[in-house]
Amino acid sequence: MTCEKAYNQALGYLSRSPKTILQMKQYLTGKGYDQAIIEQVIGRLLSYSFLDDDAFTRQFIDSRVRSKPKSIFALKYELKQKGIPAELAQKHLLSYNDEDLALKAIQPKIKSWRQLEESARKKKVMNYLRYRGFDYSVCQVIWERVLMES
Repeated sequence: MTCEKAYNQALGYLSRSPKTILQMKQYLTGKGYDQAIIEQVIGRLLSYSFLDDDAFTRQFIDSRVRSKPKSIFALKYELKQKGIPAELAQKHLLSYNDEDLALKAIQPKIKSWRQLEESARKKKVMNYLRYRGFDYSVCQVIWERVLMES
């Protein structure tokens, strides 16, 4: 298999969404390319800035915070699964805190839960936030805010 064919397949893979270096290596390995070709393709993609873990991290976090807010812990875990080093993830997550993210996560749901009795609403809020990686203390703080607002 040639380097050019691998490069074209890599471009096709990138055309769907941005990828990390690790994701690209895994993809090309899965396609049966040997390490030498993979390294050449990765180098070429990096030289054209088609692969950029720093930009990927920034975009990924912004997208998650906008559409599916999760805890900082959960975001770090997702980024780790995609091959982003912990230091890079931490650098981009410094401007966020769990309470703000939890409030943002709960906003779309809170109106539909208002008619529930307090114990059922608390259970919904707590489970919803815990499922998104927020620790119990953050869930408690958000629950207190929800109570004050209703």
